[in-house]
Amino acid sequence: MSNSDTASDTLKQKTKDGSVISGGHLVAKALKAEGVDTIFTLCGGHIIDIYDGCLDEGIRIVDVRHEQTAAHAADGYARQTGKLGCVVTTAGPGCTNAVTGVATAFRSESPILHIGGQSSLTQHKMGSLQDLPHVDMMTPITKFASGVFSTERVADMVSMAARECFNGAYGPSYLEIPRDVLDREVPIESAIIPNPGSYRASVNSIGDPADIEKLADILVKAKRPAVLLGQQVWASQSQDAATSFVRSLDIPAYMNGASRGMLPQGDPHHFDRTRGDAFKNADVILIVGTPFDFRMGYGKRISKDATLVQIDQSYATVGKNRDISLGLVGDPGSILAAVEQAASGRIDSGAKQERQNWMSELRKIEATKLEKLMPMFTTDQNPIHPYRLAYEINEFLGEDTIYIGDGGDIVTISAQAVRPRNPGQWMDPGALGSLGVGTGFSMAAKLAHPDKEVVCLYGDGAFGMTSFDMETAQRFGAPYLAVIGNNSAMNQIRYGQLAKYGQERGDVGNKLGDVPFSKFGEMIGGYGEEVHEAKDIQPAMQRAREAIAKTGKCAVVNVWVDPNEYAPGTKAQTMYK
Repeated sequence: MSNSDTASDTLKQKTKDGSVISGGHLVAKALKAEGVDTIFTLCGGHIIDIYDGCLDEGIRIVDVRHEQTAAHAADGYARQTGKLGCVVTTAGPGCTNAVTGVATAFRSESPILHIGGQSSLTQHKMGSLQDLPHVDMMTPITKFASGVFSTERVADMVSMAARECFNGAYGPSYLEIPRDVLDREVPIESAIIPNPGSYRASVNSIGDPADIEKLADILVKAKRPAVLLGQQVWASQSQDAATSFVRSLDIPAYMNGASRGMLPQGDPHHFDRTRGDAFKNADVILIVGTPFDFRMGYGKRISKDATLVQIDQSYATVGKNRDISLGLVGDPGSILAAVEQAASGRIDSGAKQERQNWMSELRKIEATKLEKLMPMFTTDQNPIHPYRLAYEINEFLGEDTIYIGDGGDIVTISAQAVRPRNPGQWMDPGALGSLGVGTGFSMAAKLAHPDKEVVCLYGDGAFGMTSFDMETAQRFGAPYLAVIGNNSAMNQIRYGQLAKYGQERGDVGNKLGDVPFSKFGEMIGGYGEEVHEAKDIQPAMQRAREAIAKTGKCAVVNVWVDPNEYAPGTKAQTMYK
């Protein structure tokens, strides 16, 4: 044994004895204090001491094949657990590869902590391996970004970054820790290690109590109210308060993001196909936890005659892009519960009847719209209509199935048909529109909920981006079903090109090869099946489900869909308007 080995063993023993501790072990202790039980990572020499610390603290280390997947997995884990997600990358390309995943979490308001490596402080500005200005790069896509310059402050800075992830609207933070700061050992009594849960303020704010009364008065007088419950409602775990609110006050509710499934399909207050109709004709519209971004037409699709109220965790979001009648900043569940209490028993019988009539009117429109869609949902046409695929997936879902959409046009289409059975069981790329989220999301969802089924619908373009980490999911006991809507094209973009430039130039830069992706499932030791006929979609997915249960391996069902069918939003190019 060499002298260096002996010295290393001695230092490790000191750390375990508690007399000294390294920066990497301080990271792990701080993560454990923040409730982090899993990190997603790809190895690098700058960060290995964090792994050593995580092993001592019992934190699971999930190592992937690409850092984009690691960042998406941390995001997905945060969305599924309601806790802080964590991605750890090495310096340089490790950080840049994770940028898309962190930016996706930023636009989706997902609380993740990205810890990145850096060369030693002693090598600052010397041109060391993988040296980049990571903090400068990450600042625009995080709520907090900083370097850590002393080992004594490592745990303190981790807790500081974690706090910022939950400050107002949730989001990511970034910490860069140089290698010599991580590797250095310091007396444990000199390190600042915050105690778990002892430095957080309550975020269950209702804002100004006078505004609670104002909103209660507005809703009591409303004849045709409507509410949209957004991603923040689920992220803040406010679904029970939101459900009680809409049922108590008799308000038709629309849901987006992970709040889909908050109300069951049969609930009289659950609506999903008439949001545009409601927003044109309602006298009071309440928007909870979703911004007026492109998905909302920047607020322009909402009637100017309606009383418009917005509730959000972020002051900066309220009233952005669209004037409002009243804005409240705080915890969605706390505000809705307070408003429900303030309005309780004040709605007279006449108003109640008017609301029943209003909901009956919307219900009829919903039925008409569904009737128009059913021919596409049930068509046997060949090539397979993508609406038929989406419909079959919805029929396939169980009560505990988590559905993930990863793609452009195919995911837009799936939103017309797929209805998760419970809140938190819908995940999609969100406002950034990132392709490649599905593999990380699926792995994270299965790791967070081992007893739930996970189904991911990919476009074939999206599947090609991150699919090799399906092997990672298998390696960590997190198998899931990948269903691919394969049209051999980036179809959402293709439509716009065809419309603008014609057939001769419309297929440039967006056509893909005809790949039998079922063979990928077989290659990694799982199940694979090709589907060319609509009638075979359901049996193929059932066989895949059985194979996953039997083998504990992933399954790939490759469904060949018509490349010349598109979602209405794609045809209208609404994503650009």
